[in-house]
Amino acid sequence: MGKLTYDSTLTADFDDRILAHIQVVIGAKLRRGESFYFTWRDDPQGGGGRSTIWLNPGIPIAYKYFGARTPSLNREWIEALMFTANSSGGLQIVPEPHPTPTTLTKGTP
Repeated sequence: MGKLTYDSTLTADFDDRILAHIQVVIGAKLRRGESFYFTWRDDPQGGGGRSTIWLNPGIPIAYKYFGARTPSLNREWIEALMFTANSSGGLQIVPEPHPTPTTLTKGTP
């Protein structure tokens, strides 16, 4: 499980693969100076529910991965996540589509 730390105060756990994909989407939006919401479901063991944060270029975000290997990226999933990030509801984690051979990429997120 990787960790996303928001403004040094909120920490949320995500699978490394999910975290790598949302890092790409968040980075792309913030590079363009775009602010947006990010909503996710909380772990049921921690009480469940959901959390929402407001992301903008002035708020520090840190990503900490459990594994040493960089997960391969699925471009179709990045596009699906970006679609939600560009909506009025903001970024939400959607299921990963089955990758086609041309949608997997290597490299750091």
